[in-house]
Amino acid sequence: MTNTYYLLFLLVTSIGFIIWVTAYKKVNAFFALTLAALGVGLLSGLPLAEIVTVLKTGFGHTMEKIGLLIILGTTLGVILEKTGATLSMANAILRMVQEENAPTAIALTGFLIGIPIFCDSGFIILSGLNHSLVKKSHHKMPVMAAALATSLYAVHCLMPPHPGITAAVGTAGGDLGKVMLYGLVLAIPAALVGFGWSVWRGSKITHEYIDSELEIMPESEKQLPPALLSFLPVLLPIALIALKSIVLLYAAKQTVAESILLQLISFVGEPVIALGIGIILSLTLIQKQNKKELSHWLTDGVDKAGMILAIIAAGGMFGEMLQATGMGKNLGDLLSGLSLGIFFPFLIATILKTAQGSSTVAVITAASLVTPMLGSLGLQSPIGLTLALLSMGAGSMMISHANDAYFWVISRFSNLTTEATLKVYSVATLWMGITVQLIIWVLFMTLN
Repeated sequence: MTNTYYLLFLLVTSIGFIIWVTAYKKVNAFFALTLAALGVGLLSGLPLAEIVTVLKTGFGHTMEKIGLLIILGTTLGVILEKTGATLSMANAILRMVQEENAPTAIALTGFLIGIPIFCDSGFIILSGLNHSLVKKSHHKMPVMAAALATSLYAVHCLMPPHPGITAAVGTAGGDLGKVMLYGLVLAIPAALVGFGWSVWRGSKITHEYIDSELEIMPESEKQLPPALLSFLPVLLPIALIALKSIVLLYAAKQTVAESILLQLISFVGEPVIALGIGIILSLTLIQKQNKKELSHWLTDGVDKAGMILAIIAAGGMFGEMLQATGMGKNLGDLLSGLSLGIFFPFLIATILKTAQGSSTVAVITAASLVTPMLGSLGLQSPIGLTLALLSMGAGSMMISHANDAYFWVISRFSNLTTEATLKVYSVATLWMGITVQLIIWVLFMTLN
């Protein structure tokens, strides 16, 4: 067992190194993960030539699985932001409710807009709208800010094409369509819990509202695209991916191969193709005076995806190195008697998230560690794998606090004190993660 314990020591040390370098030394996560992977390879005694091969393999396999998906998802989000489609969707939802229901409206807006757009970008885009609602209604900013923040956060942590959960699917070899469907279902109670805590606790915060210098005022509604057309690029890709997953669930492989219709459904329901269709639809939202900007928007989408892809690829290298050393199997054998099961992925992701702040890094690192252990944990079945991935997503919610960049986006753009943001938003993320994990446990016990 000496070898197993030594590998366990390497694992703990490498994770501690990642947390220390990213959280305290502020080194980019790409270099932290790359150095950790290299260190594990060298200290575990792998041949030098094999270490280089493992690093290249991990990088390449990760890009092959989810590289295109991340680029397309990011690009779609940029186009929806630049065309004003996000504000059009927000205004459409707000028109359907009265001012006293403003927290509900802003939460629903955040949930829908958060599907294609990163939570921090979505919050910044909707910040001006949120300030306007606070002025018009009797609701306090801590309520409104946390209601928006938690709804965006719910889909960010649980639903592809967001980078963390998408990368985890690629690492573990899960079904992206199933993870998206289950993630959407689980994001609903997560958002509800976050909303409930935001309204209850936020209303108790004594906060004198002051206009923020960073306030972003929404554009004139006359300049925004129609609401129906704004929703289509978001909802149609989800519907196509869901349709494919449902069809393949009930149709035999031979039937799919023989039927032209089923082949077509399988093709357009492929996440990459579905997102591509969403991007094509989003082009119809561009007004004549902005058509010259399209090339810049597309470049912006690719640029934004670049750093995300680098971090994800480095996570792939780290995971490949863990598998090459046999660390996952040995640790799985060591922990098999503890019966942690579906709670193990959750605990690993929770520790990583709370310690270093990034949900994306937490999920990527957790997936790299947990994937070789799925058999030992009893999570090797298709439903077990899907729920294990979402369990990591639930863990990556806990706990968003001062070491998370999104925390400061919420605080700064809402003109909230650190104390108020901690009491309302940070505690909400704790309850969100616990709620989702308990639902996952029930689903696992029922369906597995």
